[in-house]
Amino acid sequence: MASLRPGEITDPALQERTVSGQILTAEDNTPLPGVNIAVKGSTRGTTSDAEGKFRIAVPDNNSVLVFSSVGFLSQEVTVGAQSTISLKLAVDQRTLNEVVVVGYGTQKKSQLTGAISSVGAKEIAELPITNARQALQGRAAGVDVVQNSSKPGAGPVVRIRGRRSINASNDPLYVVDGIPLAGGIDDINPYDIASMEVLKDASATAIYGSRGSNGVVLITTKRGKPGKTVVSYDGYYGFSDRLGQIDVFNGAEFAEYKRESRRAANQYTTDEKLFEPIELDGIKNNRSTDYQSYLMQQGNIQSHQVGVQGGNEKTLFSISGNYFKDVGVVKNQDFTRYTFRINLDHQISKKIKVGISTLGVYSTRNGENFNPLGGAYAENPLGKPYDDNGNLIFLPTSDGLRTNPIAEVVPGAQIDLTKRMRIFNSIYGEWNIIDGLKYRVNFGPDLTNRRIGRFVGSQTNARRGADPTAFSFNEYQFNWTLENILTYNKRFNDIHNLNVTALHSIQKDDYETNQISVTGVPAETQQFYNLGQASLINSVGSTVRRWVLNSYMARVNYDYKEKYLLTLTARYDGSSRFGENTKYGFFPSAAVGWNLSNEGFLKSVRWIDNLKLRASYGSIGSTAIDPYQTQAQLARSAYAFGSVGAFGYWPFTIGNPDLKWESTTNSNLGLDFSLFSGRVSGSLEYYRADTRDLLLFDQLPLTSGFDRVLRNVGKTRNQGVELTLSTVNVDAPGGFRWTTDFQFTRNRESILELFNGKVDDVGNSRFIGQPLTAYFDYKKIGIWQTNEAEQAKKYQSAVGQIKIQDTNNDGKIDPADRVILGSQVPKYSLGLTNRFEYKGFDLSFFVFARVGYMFRSIFHQDFLTLAGRYNTLDVDYWSANNPTNEFPQPNMNQEFPPFRSTLLYFDGTFVKIRNINFGYNVPASLTEKLGIGSLRFFASIQQPFIFSEYRTKYKGIDSETDGDVNADQSPAVRQTTFGLNLKF
Repeated sequence: MASLRPGEITDPALQERTVSGQILTAEDNTPLPGVNIAVKGSTRGTTSDAEGKFRIAVPDNNSVLVFSSVGFLSQEVTVGAQSTISLKLAVDQRTLNEVVVVGYGTQKKSQLTGAISSVGAKEIAELPITNARQALQGRAAGVDVVQNSSKPGAGPVVRIRGRRSINASNDPLYVVDGIPLAGGIDDINPYDIASMEVLKDASATAIYGSRGSNGVVLITTKRGKPGKTVVSYDGYYGFSDRLGQIDVFNGAEFAEYKRESRRAANQYTTDEKLFEPIELDGIKNNRSTDYQSYLMQQGNIQSHQVGVQGGNEKTLFSISGNYFKDVGVVKNQDFTRYTFRINLDHQISKKIKVGISTLGVYSTRNGENFNPLGGAYAENPLGKPYDDNGNLIFLPTSDGLRTNPIAEVVPGAQIDLTKRMRIFNSIYGEWNIIDGLKYRVNFGPDLTNRRIGRFVGSQTNARRGADPTAFSFNEYQFNWTLENILTYNKRFNDIHNLNVTALHSIQKDDYETNQISVTGVPAETQQFYNLGQASLINSVGSTVRRWVLNSYMARVNYDYKEKYLLTLTARYDGSSRFGENTKYGFFPSAAVGWNLSNEGFLKSVRWIDNLKLRASYGSIGSTAIDPYQTQAQLARSAYAFGSVGAFGYWPFTIGNPDLKWESTTNSNLGLDFSLFSGRVSGSLEYYRADTRDLLLFDQLPLTSGFDRVLRNVGKTRNQGVELTLSTVNVDAPGGFRWTTDFQFTRNRESILELFNGKVDDVGNSRFIGQPLTAYFDYKKIGIWQTNEAEQAKKYQSAVGQIKIQDTNNDGKIDPADRVILGSQVPKYSLGLTNRFEYKGFDLSFFVFARVGYMFRSIFHQDFLTLAGRYNTLDVDYWSANNPTNEFPQPNMNQEFPPFRSTLLYFDGTFVKIRNINFGYNVPASLTEKLGIGSLRFFASIQQPFIFSEYRTKYKGIDSETDGDVNADQSPAVRQTTFGLNLKF
């Protein structure tokens, strides 16, 4: 019997009457080919064609048609008197997630034994983000994503299940379309991403060996689909505004602050003796110059993407081009990126398939290392920025160290431009040797070029009229990966499933830089483009860094009746970064799973859809150190040889040929569940990771001529709990739907041993039992008040100054009174997303929070001097009329208050409304008349609210940080965007 074509019926003998129609996806109104249409209770059926159209014969009006397709919710329709039936199938989120990407392949979610979190294209598209890493924030439990800066082009820091290493890198491995990256993922356009999977435990990450020691993020880009060619446009345009202003003293407040600093030293008599003429003029005229406003602007953000997707049974293609630009709220800060991607897959024959993914990126970034706001915070508000003729006054006051901050943003005064070009490819070939046995080769060449140009003109605070300086830095990186993969997949007797994967991989990296720094650029218009004409060459340098990784891997996945699951993985890695005898490391892992919901005793429990218990244990290594650490290195020294200058070389570091892998033993216990027909689903994880043989600098006595040597010493531990929960709160027949996604992470990191065993390293603030970064300092308990004058004298202090805790009660304040104040590790972090849908309208909002951690504010260190000379943050300082316990009395005789460091520690807890998105899908009846496939309009507000005591009470910028709050931070930003998604 000849095979049926789409649109043909299975039983041509029954053709009482014919019903036809078209099937679309509810998500974007595109035609849905391959849908099964069956007459309920009979053997009659058909499938939809490439246009989503179908024809089928039905016996009578009471016939019921069942529409079903993998990944979509099935629907039943009674034919009645209808001759045409058109409907939309909604995506079945549970089914869609049944197949997830794992290392070197895919697996049904029900068969997974490792800890894996997924973020889909829908979640990514909800946010107008600059880079893909931002999409992980609050969307994957166990993944801590922190955006340290609002500067355009700045990327976040990603940590998966905490920090393991003290000296080595804690960054995860990023894998794009099967190729491990060495250059990061910030060049990838988020609109090109189909899904992101985060591998967290040893069972999931061990397949990547040493590179997966800090977790793995797998990124799959969008590929073509068979059927009609779809042309799409996705774009938005919006505005960026600073979320509040840094509160420094205005004119009147600064004048009083300056007076108070003199009163503390008994130096204040009259204003005429204290203030210079320009300040007296400012006081008289109630002048208060807001220098920040001259440096700020309304920014804008935009993205425009055009894509073409399609194909047939032989060739699939996906092509896209994107233009993205983010202009910051601080002048001279912006980021522009152009990306082009083409994904091709071609079936040469039944057994051979080839494909390529090519990404081309060109980006420019202004102001990466430029921020003029520090000068604005410190500048005297009583001064005048312009004279009566509108000319800029370079020195608004007589203070020789303070120049007009507005001079920093005069065109051409400061240039900080970074240009970046990248071409990344993922090329593969597949050969189905025999049934179940497949060979695949992956080749991934990755070429990056970056150029940084920096120019500082004469009329800037850094030069103060001296000769201009310029700097140029060039970076070249070529990384390639070659992988040979053999997989065997077989099902035996319908009860045994076996999957075997074997791999050989080699990755090589070549990184080169050169730079030059000069002073005395003859014409400022030359900037950094003709450095050879400068009067003085300050420095010239170049570097090269090369490394190779050679790896072998084997993995076995087995399940019995999809009830009992087993995964065994072994990886053998060799790294050129280690010594001759320690280059290779062996990293095994094992995991088991039990699908309880497939057991007979639970099948009758109707409210349980899926229930699976997982456990894994394994070891993974880390080679995240710079090359050549095993070798002794030399440094150049200058000296006088008679009357002539000469150069010599001296031993700079001690080599360690026995340096070996830093390894982590990881155990994980997980529970996956789906209840009440998918109304409640998620996973619960408990994990512990013990890292040993840390790549840590051991201290040496200075009499040896060296202060340290890199060794394998010390141990750390991370343990925690993760919860991922998705609920369908309302799914009303009228079309109203409300769903919630919730992620909770609690991680505890601690140091178990250091180079001296279980002994604290006080000098580096490393303590046994504490996190990797613990703040160890004196503890501020208030401000000495007037009635405590005698007690303050006993502690060599005075009224109005910082009161320090006498921890050991010995009547004096010395280093023995220091205590551990806190750490950078939050007690927990969480993300909450709510989505509402009703008759084409959709609304979502995303909340992200980090709770219970401490940070040090270098921002306060730089802009809270309290000496009465420079302007400072408008804090609640002590005076006779304001006996506060917050900040000490300003004092002209103190450049900084005694024990100033105690003023720099803050609770970092914050809650952010990260995004609110409102959209409308134009009805299919209207889009069909317009000749388009689908159309959606949306408006989005990014970060409209931040709830943080550091901002509201202590005048800080933003408490979202994974370390110290940098003084160079740009203000927090609120973005409002408007856009559309269009498909033809």
